[in-house]
Amino acid sequence: MKRINIDYAGNHYSVGGRDVDELQKEIETIVRSGEPGWLIVNHGEGVPQQARLLITPGVALALLPVDDGGQA
Repeated sequence: MKRINIDYAGNHYSVGGRDVDELQKEIETIVRSGEPGWLIVNHGEGVPQQARLLITPGVALALLPVDDGGQA
């Protein structure tokens, strides 16, 4: 997996070097805890800047895996 694109509140972010199932479990753990939690992601093109998304129950987000075609 090259990266995972994230759609959060109509804005686009990404995470690199992570497995989509692992990231999904991290988000589920935050939501199940009942306490807000922060997810560190990248924002922007070219040289991405770090951003933090607040994850709470009811927040809408989508994980969109981008396949690297099997390349390392």
